[in-house]
Amino acid sequence: MVAAAINAATPKKRVHSTQKSQRSEAPTKLRPPPLALTLVEGRGVVELAATFATRSILRHAPRGDGHSVLVLPGFLASDRSTKPIRQFLDELGYETHGWGQGQNLGKFYKMRDVLEGLVEEIHAKSDSKVSIVGWSLGGVLARYLSLVMPDKVRSVITLGSPFAADVHATSAKKLYDLLSNEGPARPGDLEQIAGDLPVPNSSIYTKLDGIVNWKTCIAKPADNAETIEIRLASHVGIGVNPAAFWATADRLAQPEGTFKPFAKNGPFSLAYG
Repeated sequence: MVAAAINAATPKKRVHSTQKSQRSEAPTKLRPPPLALTLVEGRGVVELAATFATRSILRHAPRGDGHSVLVLPGFLASDRSTKPIRQFLDELGYETHGWGQGQNLGKFYKMRDVLEGLVEEIHAKSDSKVSIVGWSLGGVLARYLSLVMPDKVRSVITLGSPFAADVHATSAKKLYDLLSNEGPARPGDLEQIAGDLPVPNSSIYTKLDGIVNWKTCIAKPADNAETIEIRLASHVGIGVNPAAFWATADRLAQPEGTFKPFAKNGPFSLAYG
């Protein structure tokens, strides 16, 4: 260390300094959320209770044209977890669809092919584009579907979905790798999913997420993209959170082919960051 300091002006040292500078400019690897946040994810039950308590208010959420909406569950979840939001959207006049594949055990590459067929089927029956709402891993799949089927997907709304930056910054990574057994992502796939989408897309997230690092939910700036923060929400509760419900309804109510950023007003305005 002393010798290096004395010889700081030598060419060798200058090369070392340059290399050190280049290393310091490399993006910082994100970490999973703190254990303290993971341990209080059970507060999602409170968010569900809040949704039931505000049902009379949620009935006045923005209404759209009643087009088809496919709702995809998160990792280890099933259609049972998305039943509350599907019922809410049904009451607003939408034609909602669960994914019908049982428990989501990961297996991204297997499921994306299955879901392409499901979108094709829904599109053929309704003769209109399909909006996709995806919770956590379901949102990653939703973004993929919009990339490969822009002629059939109308819009994408994600709820606590880790699609950007370091997608491995999640406390569920080891379990996901074990159950999915698919190995690393194929070259270019993660970059495409994190990039620009050909359809309007809204990422709804919380900075108090105890499962995924919230920075992995931040959408790349674009004319048809936005990020909406829900204060005090949890990862397991954001899909049943009343403020998230309202924001989802507002986004779905936009006329096809148009996009205007969420105004963050209404009865749940204080919940938006």
